[in-house]
This record gives sequence, C-alpha cells and structure tokens, in this order.
Amino acid sequence: MVTIMERPLSSPMTWSAETLLENDGLVELDSDCIAELDRAAAEIEANPLPAVALDPGDFEMPACRALMAQVREQVSTGIGFAIIDRLPIDRLETETATKLHWLLMSMLGRSVAQKWDGTMIYDVIDTGKKAVAGTGIRSSKTHAQQGYHIDNAFNLPPDSVALFCLQTAQEGGVSGIVSFETIYNLLLEERPDVLPRLFEPFYYDRQMEHAPGDERVSSKPIFESDGEVVFANYSPSLIRQGYEMKNEEMDAPTRAAMEALMEVSERAGLGKTFVFERGQIQIVNNKRLGHRRTEFHDWPEPERRRHLVRIWLREAGRPFYLG
Repeated sequence: MVTIMERPLSSPMTWSAETLLENDGLVELDSDCIAELDRAAAEIEANPLPAVALDPGDFEMPACRALMAQVREQVSTGIGFAIIDRLPIDRLETETATKLHWLLMSMLGRSVAQKWDGTMIYDVIDTGKKAVAGTGIRSSKTHAQQGYHIDNAFNLPPDSVALFCLQTAQEGGVSGIVSFETIYNLLLEERPDVLPRLFEPFYYDRQMEHAPGDERVSSKPIFESDGEVVFANYSPSLIRQGYEMKNEEMDAPTRAAMEALMEVSERAGLGKTFVFERGQIQIVNNKRLGHRRTEFHDWPEPERRRHLVRIWLREAGRPFYLG
C-alpha cells in the first residue's frame, strides 16, 4: 500500500538556504584527532595493506571515534549533512590520505559496493566523456553540471554518501545540498495535484551496473514514505535517460510531476552551497537530502585536476552492489 504524506514534514532536516544551522554543518578535527590520524598514517605506511582491508578497531583512535559518533547523529537524525574539516592532506601521500578517509568512514557505518564489479572506493574525476543514456557513463565521471539527485536512486541507495576532496578544480565545481523535506512541503502547499504521481514508479537508466543480460532499465517511485518520513529516489537525468531507453514519451501526469519537482528543487534560496576545499570530507544523508555540483573547468596539469574519493555507507542488505 502506497503511503502519501498529507501533512507538512518537520525535522532538523527541514531547512532552506537561509536557515541558520550550528556551525553551518562544519565539524572540526581537533588536535587530538589530528594526532591520532598522524599516528595511524605512520602505521599504515609502515605496514602496507589495501584500504578496504583496514579496520579502525586495529588503531587507537578514541578522539576520532567520539567525533564520528557525533557526525553519525548529525547526518542520520540531525541536519542531514556534515563537512569534516579537515585531514592534514598536505603532509600525506594521496594513498595514505585515502586510507585515513576509509578508516574514518568505517567508524561512521558499513561501506558497500558502488559498482556491479564490487568497487568500494570510487574516484570522482572527469574522464572527458559525456553521460549518455545506456552507456553507463556516470555524471561523476564528467565535468558537466549536475542537478540535485541522490546516489544510486534506481537500486538500493546508500544511507549516506561521503566525498573526500583530494584536489579542487581550477574553476567551478561548487557543491550544493538541498532538503527534500523542504521541497516536499512546498509541493504539498503549491502542487498537491502532482504528489500522487511522485509516489508511483518512474523509469531509470541503470547505468550498466547489473549482470549481463539483466534489464537495463528499472522502475521505482521518486518518493516513498514509512508514514513518518519521506525518502527520495530522485535523479532527474537517470529518469530522463530511462524513458529514452524505453523509447517512451512521458505522459502528461508524469511530465507535470517531473517539471514541478525540478522547478521547486532548483529555486534560488532553497539549497545551501559551499566551496569544497582540499582535505575536507562532505557527508550527506542520501535519502532525505539531495546533492549536486556545478560545472567545472580543470587545471591543465593532470596531477592538479579535480579529484574526489567517494565512499557509500549503507546498513540495509548485504555489502554487494545490489544488496
């Protein structure tokens, strides 16, 4: 039975750009945490091991554990996001910094595969390609502007998405986050006529992340609810590509619902923006907030090009890509 929320949502995640949030989501790594990370880095470099084999239980890091417990609450039941500031990246090897990112996120939750092939640590970089329906090329591998979305909307979405900044772009690449609870309330007030359609299935391009021979398009509602919370499965580009791959035009109710949702979510003053800095980690509740980045232009030197390292955290299902 489909549950459609007919009352406004209200929680710490119901905010807009002008809402004053404590420290604007910033969580500082204090001197105790930095000291623990430095010691862990030295141990890691003296004892080579792949990042995914590292367990925070093998390191003495009580200050980091306490901080990540705070971050977990902030992301899961608080404002829905956190910006950790920051890993001492200038004195770390890139591989070591990535391993520290893995350790911190392992304190936050369980990491899961981000691709059908089992990739656990995913590099967000521009490959020079374009995201086209049916090719499997993700927008995260391009420099193009993204609309607000959640990761893995068509499958079993992670609970949260963690992005670690190794390098920033020469220009652009500004990050944005938006509250789906605020968006939902605006739709409820202004366009209640489209809400029932948003709780019905839409087509999604599965981005070739499936077994050979599987269906290349999936079907799923944009909004789902447990009667208390509304969860979003929103990725407008993958929905558009899904209909393209099915060779179907959106009917009038589907098109009206999509247009209303896109118009509201992209309104000025709704989402918060910030410039990602080297060493920072952005963690976002992937079911109740949307995230995006603007188009960017990279440095000519390969070693300076924009590079983020992404980890997905999810407690439901098994750690496989399909759960």
